[in-house]
Amino acid sequence: MTTQLSAADQVAQGRAARARVRRRDHAIFEPAPDRPNPIDLLEQQAETRVPELVPIRYGRMLVSPFAFFRGAALVMAQDLATTPASGLNVQACGDAHMSNFGVFASPERHLIFDVNDFDETLPGPWEWDVKRLAASLAIAGRDRGFSPAERRTAVTAAAEMYRSAMRGFASMGTMDVWYAHLDVDDVMARFGSQLTASGRKRTQEELTKARTRDSLQAFNKLTAVVDGRRRIISDPPLIVPVEELLSEGDATEFMANIRGLLRAYRRTLSSERRVLLDRFQLVQMARKVVGVGSVGTRAWILLMEGRDNGEPLFLQAKEAQSSVLEGLVGKSEFGNCGQRVVVGQRLMQAVSDVFLGWDRVLGLDAQVRDFYVRQLRDWKGSADVTIMQPAGMAAYARLCGWTLARGHARSGNRQAIAAYLGAGPAFDDAIAVFAETYADQNERDYEQLRQAVADGKITAQTGL
Repeated sequence: MTTQLSAADQVAQGRAARARVRRRDHAIFEPAPDRPNPIDLLEQQAETRVPELVPIRYGRMLVSPFAFFRGAALVMAQDLATTPASGLNVQACGDAHMSNFGVFASPERHLIFDVNDFDETLPGPWEWDVKRLAASLAIAGRDRGFSPAERRTAVTAAAEMYRSAMRGFASMGTMDVWYAHLDVDDVMARFGSQLTASGRKRTQEELTKARTRDSLQAFNKLTAVVDGRRRIISDPPLIVPVEELLSEGDATEFMANIRGLLRAYRRTLSSERRVLLDRFQLVQMARKVVGVGSVGTRAWILLMEGRDNGEPLFLQAKEAQSSVLEGLVGKSEFGNCGQRVVVGQRLMQAVSDVFLGWDRVLGLDAQVRDFYVRQLRDWKGSADVTIMQPAGMAAYARLCGWTLARGHARSGNRQAIAAYLGAGPAFDDAIAVFAETYADQNERDYEQLRQAVADGKITAQTGL
């Protein structure tokens, strides 16, 4: 077993870290003289993705500087590796921008707010997650036309909440930290007064909508009856049934591979969830384009039906590639990238999808690829950044800051991190400066993408 430091020694460890990296040093971001070209980094990622889908990724990133930022986790990871860090590592999300937080259903059917994307998760510096969240708030605020003061309010709200929450978690028992979560009803009671009347109404409408986003809603939206059978509706290139991608023989063989994946993936579930999965059978599958940064990775939706009554269930099998952090903090201890994602998610999230598991399968290109599996929709919802007002963004930033601190407190040395952060605003102020500086860099990178498309160096497919 790992030797545990006393609480006093952990606090001393955190305070000693200030001697190595002052809190105000986190304001610093200066592009390295040998900084990689961001377009080259994106093109490197494209080499392992589905070629015909890569232009869709670039098209989505062209929508705005914030959309570019969402797809540029690798670019920022390279930059973060040049910034000061305290040396206190946690299970990092790796891509903790504001749109990667949201609501979803707990197994007890409560609506929970949490981090909801872990494709890049890996042990690493806690500061990197905080800085990516902070930069996303500044960039989104610019997209919305917020003033510098309004953007600073949102960024400092996230940093201050992260700091104060971590101090709170440092004083709690380990089990209390592990059980801590944000129930949406509690969130509205706690933060609802910080929104305008129209903001509260819009938020309640979005939460009501989220509760309708389940397998039945996906079933009605994504399928139709064809010759008396439910089939996934083809909508190329965004949704393409496997029988349209392959010849009949190859499609049959690939479906057999996927059934093998389901059998092997089943072993990564707990016993009672295997029983639940066994009550459904695979009917059809289709390739689906998802997200911004994930576009081009292989993602499949699996239409399942209850063996007894035809009850619909949609699972998503999403390819897991190496984390953007791996070249910077070391390779994952897990040989399967899907397992890396699932373990990281279970470490950081208060509750996780009942069908969350992993496996690997032989792909269409005859390459062995890692996947993780979860429900396609289970009351999932996220904030619409394009309509946020300043007060709403600040309230949302606090939710994200608390949630990120809780995720880090579960896996990291919360007493040391809390002692490092301290009770004053030094860290908050530094993060506010960093966020604006990085927003400037992001705009320059975005313009490089626009120019590369204009010059014909890369192809972007817009409107999808």
